[in-house]
Amino acid sequence: MSLIGLETSKEERVRIKAVEILSNDWYVLKKTTFELRRRDGSWQQQSRETYDRGNGATILLYNLERQTVVLTRQFRFPAYVNGHSGMLIEAAAGLLDQASPEDRIRAEAEEETGYRVSHVRKIFEAFMSPGSVTERLYFFVAEYASGSRAAPGGGNHEEGEDIEVLELSIEAAMTAIETGQIQDGKTIMLLQYAFIHLFQNNGGKQ
Repeated sequence: MSLIGLETSKEERVRIKAVEILSNDWYVLKKTTFELRRRDGSWQQQSRETYDRGNGATILLYNLERQTVVLTRQFRFPAYVNGHSGMLIEAAAGLLDQASPEDRIRAEAEEETGYRVSHVRKIFEAFMSPGSVTERLYFFVAEYASGSRAAPGGGNHEEGEDIEVLELSIEAAMTAIETGQIQDGKTIMLLQYAFIHLFQNNGGKQ
């Protein structure tokens, strides 16, 4: 059975009853009361909080000849308060801020890693935490060359970014997922995609 045949429009399923803004400091936190039509046709009132920080994009830079990828390492306070050191290894990423995903991720890749890439390829879109966060994330890959590094990278100092640039072999990156050194969801998704669809078809280890 096609999944498309199971879809229903939002107008048929949801009736918004009330919206309350709980916080509008860094991003927007809302509490919404709504009625949801259940599969049996009955309506049930529910209340949910949603965090709206806008949509974003992320990119994995890879080099098939060298069998390497470029990642970053930076401090993430939410991870820190959940028992992690806070220093997460990630793929470059950023919020769109009204730009197109393609334009934004090219600029973000150069700002964070220093590498300038002209051609980026979108591979998919995903909601990373749909139970509470509205963000839709656009996933990209782009091949980089050693000579395409136009700046040191490191992120935006004014925004509190202090980003270390890492170049790892794809084998080391995949091992880092297994050992727990890489725990960022978007980065794991990009690395697994690259390992299967890019490196294995171009000389990567099986």
